[in-house]
Amino acid sequence: MFTETVINNIRKIMNDSNLTQAAMASYIGISPSQFSKILSGAVQLSLNQLSNLATSLSIREIDIITYPDRYVSEDNIPSDSPEVSLQIKLKKDKRDQVMRLIFGDNDIEILNK
Repeated sequence: MFTETVINNIRKIMNDSNLTQAAMASYIGISPSQFSKILSGAVQLSLNQLSNLATSLSIREIDIITYPDRYVSEDNIPSDSPEVSLQIKLKKDKRDQVMRLIFGDNDIEILNK
């Protein structure tokens, strides 16, 4: 299943980039017939070959595996979320209820400031 996904992604990359099997084979460092056997599933693609292909295409190995999506590490996702404001007009009695619901007993201090 994993191997099939990688091979299908290589096919998509090849088609999306308008590359021939011969060009892809040269990127990997194998003959076009050997590359054809990889695409058919008769021969397995090695990690070294996958790495050579990624380097030649100027992408990361993980991006071949996740193609067309790009893998983004959690470390690269900004931790600060966007600030959100909400404004609601309420009558005084409802406002006091909402403030107590949100801030508990601390709402009196906020209201007095």
